Amino acid sequence: MLAIASLVPVDLLPQQAASIWDKGQHAFGFAWLALVGLLAYGRRPWSVLVGLVVYGGVIELMQAATGWRYGEWLDFLADGIGILIGAVLWMGLRRLATPQS
Repeated sequence: MLAIASLVPVDLLPQQAASIWDKGQHAFGFAWLALVGLLAYGRRPWSVLVGLVVYGGVIELMQAATGWRYGEWLDFLADGIGILIGAVLWMGLRRLATPQS
């Protein structure tokens, strides 16, 4: 779903008032993907995190190739920040779930 929303023509998306919200959407989407991915594959966290960084980069490259969208370094940075947020949330949840000795 994230890839589809990232690749459809801009005129098909809801109008946005400020570009900062676009970066927030990137961060939120990738935080969610990181959290869900790490919950599902917590034994291989680096694979999940590296895979999501690559996924974010590929989306930006695909946007640049569409002709109606364009890839942005700041979007890629927002993806990375979201991945970091998701990883921190996952670590917090793991800490809460681990019995204290």
